[in-house]
Amino acid sequence: MTVIIAGERSGVGKTTVTLGILSYLKKHYSNIQSFKVGPDYIDPMFHQYVTGKPCYNLDPILTSESYIKTCYNKNIQTSEYGLIEGVMGLFDGIPDRENVPIASTAQMALILNLPVILVLDCSRLSGSIAAIAMGFKNFNPHLKLAGLVLNKVGSDRHLELLKASLKPLSIPIIGTIKRQENIVIPDRHLGLIPTNELPQLDLFIQELAELAENWFDWEQLLPLLKNTVSFNLNNEIERENLAPTVLVKNTYQPIRIAIAKDAAFNFYYADNLEILQQLGAELIEWSPLNDHQLPKEIKGLYFGGGFPEVFAQELSQNQLMLKAVKTAILSGIPTYAECGGLMYLCENIIDFDNNSWSMVGILPTNAVMGKRLKLGYYQAKVLKNTPLLLEGEIVTGHEFHRSELIENSPQPLYKMQRFFPSETNTPILEGWGNLPNIHGSYLHLNWGNRIDIPTRFLNSCIQYNTP
Repeated sequence: MTVIIAGERSGVGKTTVTLGILSYLKKHYSNIQSFKVGPDYIDPMFHQYVTGKPCYNLDPILTSESYIKTCYNKNIQTSEYGLIEGVMGLFDGIPDRENVPIASTAQMALILNLPVILVLDCSRLSGSIAAIAMGFKNFNPHLKLAGLVLNKVGSDRHLELLKASLKPLSIPIIGTIKRQENIVIPDRHLGLIPTNELPQLDLFIQELAELAENWFDWEQLLPLLKNTVSFNLNNEIERENLAPTVLVKNTYQPIRIAIAKDAAFNFYYADNLEILQQLGAELIEWSPLNDHQLPKEIKGLYFGGGFPEVFAQELSQNQLMLKAVKTAILSGIPTYAECGGLMYLCENIIDFDNNSWSMVGILPTNAVMGKRLKLGYYQAKVLKNTPLLLEGEIVTGHEFHRSELIENSPQPLYKMQRFFPSETNTPILEGWGNLPNIHGSYLHLNWGNRIDIPTRFLNSCIQYNTP
């Protein structure tokens, strides 16, 4: 079995609870697998930092229910313990019938038939905590509420009042966390600060592991975390989702793909990178911040998202790298640039202080940082062929950014609408493909159940002749 850590709402402390459990498990056991519900990049970085293993995103909108089952079962089967961190509040998602919002933590629990541990913020509550817990317990009777974690408890007396109120509900109290003002993970405009920017992270994780010794009732919690899955890799779901739908036209040598990976670019789904490798790619990591030339004999470029706006000055000062990237793209190398990667290919990034920093300049537009967060799922119709997609195809992706482009492309890639339709759901033209070898967009894609996308990318890369 594996348990899902859910919150009563966003910001209740479930990431701290999750990292506390993972830190304890890593200290006492070696083989732990974690997952994250929804389209998140930064929380999975923290999971991987603790466990030493990739954290996989589970998202029924970006992939499918069948792929979620495959991904979960495939990756949990060799692990001793497992844990899934939820998204926002337990029932937060796109409204749907039967009290199971789409893409919510609740839906994930039902898809995988797993129990839920609910994290409650007790900082301003005593007797009312029982009403909240009862509401979550009864809102959807098909969910298995395995226990509660009481967070931000003020004192022993406060805890006594909480326990007395909850006792009639017969819901196990799995954990109790007193107010810990020093247990804070720093954040900024898109969420937590990534792991590679936190020099004291090792000490923080060590402190979490020690605190978690006393936070949780491990006799109750460990059996919920213990993996009992036995999975046949040859079953129908595995074949349906992981077998290539389009064969890569290369069986003799790896296809070298340069992956931009440093503090400025680090938003990658584990699924995307692993599928590329399964299809025959050799992933070569390089740093737009620190390197001065591209890796040798590469056939493709993959720029993920990240924080190029935070490191715009350093990126701009690395003129050798900017010129090398521009030269490679002009030579025809297939290039996939997603969100932060899209910004890097622009002429300039204008940061929050209105400073302008020169970038690669392959896209004749500028990326400007703004105050408004652009967030949500989108369904997009492809308007032109790219190294990854064909005109007329439909893809579903996710946007999460505070920048916008001053000039839109005269040849946009997508005609997009929000995934959840409404009367004001006006179509948006988005993406840049001003050169036939470029796919640049703010839209994040998970290729889990669309293996045709990375397959097409690699086939495009094979056709590229290295200068």
